[in-house]
Amino acid sequence: MKYLDEYRDAPAAQRYARVISRLATRPWTIMEICGGQTHAIIKFGVDELLPKSLTLVHGPGCPVCVTPLELIDKAIAIAGRPNVIFCSFGDMLRVPGTQKDLLSVKASGGDVRIVYSPLDAVKLAKENPQKQVVFFAVGFETTAPANAMSVVQAHQQGLKNYSILVSHVLVPPAMEAILSSPNCRVQGFLAAGHVCTVMGYTEYEPIAKKYRCPIVVTGFEPLDILQGIAMCVRQLEQGRAEVENQYARSVRREGNRSAQQLIREVFRVVPRKWRGVGEIPQSGLALSEKYAAYDAETRFDVAAVRVEESGECISGLILQGLKKPHECPAFGTRCTPEHPLGATMVSSEGACAAYYRYRLRKT
Repeated sequence: MKYLDEYRDAPAAQRYARVISRLATRPWTIMEICGGQTHAIIKFGVDELLPKSLTLVHGPGCPVCVTPLELIDKAIAIAGRPNVIFCSFGDMLRVPGTQKDLLSVKASGGDVRIVYSPLDAVKLAKENPQKQVVFFAVGFETTAPANAMSVVQAHQQGLKNYSILVSHVLVPPAMEAILSSPNCRVQGFLAAGHVCTVMGYTEYEPIAKKYRCPIVVTGFEPLDILQGIAMCVRQLEQGRAEVENQYARSVRREGNRSAQQLIREVFRVVPRKWRGVGEIPQSGLALSEKYAAYDAETRFDVAAVRVEESGECISGLILQGLKKPHECPAFGTRCTPEHPLGATMVSSEGACAAYYRYRLRKT
């Protein structure tokens, strides 16, 4: 593919690496927010091209990874009920709850289905009026518009048998939580390009200013990431702390205002618990009062479910950039993709899964 190859050009990557080496005159630590960026960095060896003084750490930008354990248990409880069709993207099916996962529910006879769009779940609700259809609405701002649209369509069609289990989280509050921590190592951020395609990047500007931390909106291919790193290092070396946009082919400062309006109509901002991290104020979305009838937690009376996170899994430290996956004693032994202790090992965007797939022999 012509354009894909252009963003994976090895000689160009080497040139960028040399530029970064010339720019970096002292140690810096940069966090990439998105799990997709993490996988590209590890798969293509982007971090191995960088000077030793430059450290990349991995952030909480994998929505599957930060979905709290208790919400997985709520999903499992709903999916196991009779007359329920539980719909989800495929990457949620093997995320472990306290006792089992959604795939185990399916194996035991539960009607758990993989869909490729929340609108597929709306269609199932229309075709199966005798069933309750639930969609597991997981994601950052990127997936929120489509999930919101499914609720609007169900409302417009008068579907009483459709609901969503909401696990939406917001990126800027998580960045603030990391930067305000006394243990923070992060000096610059690569922000997730797809989130900013929806939301723009004006909300990052106060964060960069408050914490004196450069933020570069960055794409997902190797050259995108290397250019984003170069832009971030240049700011750090010059003592600047601004928001810059590497991903200009997709992102505009104001974002997609129609999508933002849809999010504001269907959802409201609430505190949200992040798996392995804890509760972050104003970091999640819940259904607005107008659409509260479509809330699966209320409909199936599972809102009170509370569980404790595993003490062995260190995914919270990994998601905050405090540890690397191979620093976990269970990595690759007691924790594997076949038998994961946490979501970071099983998710297609999880940092542990990336290290297991591409770096296990090197660790």
